[in-house]
Amino acid sequence: MNFNFANERPADADAIIFAITKNGLSEFDLALEQADIVKSAAKAARFEGKSGEVFETFVTETGKVLRVVLTGLGKGKANDAESAGGSAIAKILASGAKHAAIHPSGLDEKRLVRLLFGAKLRSWRHDKYRTTMPEKQKVTLEKITVLDQDLASAKAWQDLSAVADGVALTRELVAEPANAIYPESFVARCEELKELGVEFTVLGWDEMEKLGMGALLGVSQGSERPPRLLAMRWDGTNGAQKTPLALVGKGVTFDTGGISLKPGAGMEEMKWDMGGAGAVAGTMKALAGRKAKAHVVGVCGLVENMPDGKAQRPGDVVTSMNGQTIEVINTDAEGRLVLCDAMHWTQETFKPEVMIDLATLTGAMIIALGNEHAGCFSNDDDLAEDLIDAGKDSGDPVWRLPIGPAYDKLINSPIADMKNVGPRGAGSITAAQFLKRFVKDGVKWAHLDIAGMVWADKPSPVWEKGATGYGVRLLNQYVADNFED
Repeated sequence: MNFNFANERPADADAIIFAITKNGLSEFDLALEQADIVKSAAKAARFEGKSGEVFETFVTETGKVLRVVLTGLGKGKANDAESAGGSAIAKILASGAKHAAIHPSGLDEKRLVRLLFGAKLRSWRHDKYRTTMPEKQKVTLEKITVLDQDLASAKAWQDLSAVADGVALTRELVAEPANAIYPESFVARCEELKELGVEFTVLGWDEMEKLGMGALLGVSQGSERPPRLLAMRWDGTNGAQKTPLALVGKGVTFDTGGISLKPGAGMEEMKWDMGGAGAVAGTMKALAGRKAKAHVVGVCGLVENMPDGKAQRPGDVVTSMNGQTIEVINTDAEGRLVLCDAMHWTQETFKPEVMIDLATLTGAMIIALGNEHAGCFSNDDDLAEDLIDAGKDSGDPVWRLPIGPAYDKLINSPIADMKNVGPRGAGSITAAQFLKRFVKDGVKWAHLDIAGMVWADKPSPVWEKGATGYGVRLLNQYVADNFED
């Protein structure tokens, strides 16, 4: 979507958006010739300005029909402003309107940029493969003009616009089918970040084999698609922060379950089993795009899990990069095998003091928390609290769950150092407990199980049904709060 800034409404604008606080319609100046008619119509439709509430009508001005959209700001909080912007765009995105003007509505800069942020987030669609879409479903909105020229160069907008770009990258990676996004093409798609100053390191099979990444390569060995380990480094501190924050993402670009084959129904959804890696890539784009004054490395373990004749079998024992042996009880518990080697390599290579991994790791997480929160597991209380706070502020919520020795014994193996699954109960916790065995002493670590958050069956004010881009806003907020002055 093309965003522009002006002080006057463009002559070709065929829609105008006003944001109204709860119960504030009567006192609000709509800046329209037929303002009283619009207000009366809105009251008749019981529009009250509640958060996410939208009213639409039409008036004539200078002989032209103008679409008028009132969107509810609720109490005017930042998240309410995002919902207002997103809800308004959702209403007119495929309505026939081509050029929408957003009236500043007396909003201060903070709330106005958050409204625009919501509008930009909600304007993303993934329609590239839909060649026979009905005309009424096609996006018609081409341009959004904000009636505040000064906002064009405002740092607050530039920063949030860059975050929205990062969310868009994550959504694209998650939404694309597995024949379009696989380990090699994932890396290729991320190469645009080099133009923003992000440094790349890419490892292939041979390099990982020499390093002893038997866990990660064991998952990949059944696929014709070769694995990749992608590391993206952004240092916006010019070397002042010696130790980077490490973000590690699970990137299983398609997960059949391997020999432990998943049921056929719904397996097509497993194209988004790389949502953790997608969130890491999007976060790196957001940080570099807004030139964050932080030193961050994002590592993506990229594999495809297929049931080829060369695929690993239940009962196989693999050796991870740090030397620990793993009995593979279930080849569909593959994400932790990818992450354990990626996490160890990250710690060996970059020596981080803080490491956060993200993964669509367990179906049990969805059973526990549904699609409302990601699960957070951590060995450090302060880190967990910082992530929870960042989730509340950003709109990507997390909920902390326990780990501890009582769960650790559930993954002990009789023939190896550990097994990759425990009993049916506490499935998300034992997965986190598995990963904890690969965290070095002194490293503050958090594991985010985002299985229920990367894909949505229903639209929200800031995303269409499908890929949500979860994780980018959360990690960006966490970095801004804890690694930037």
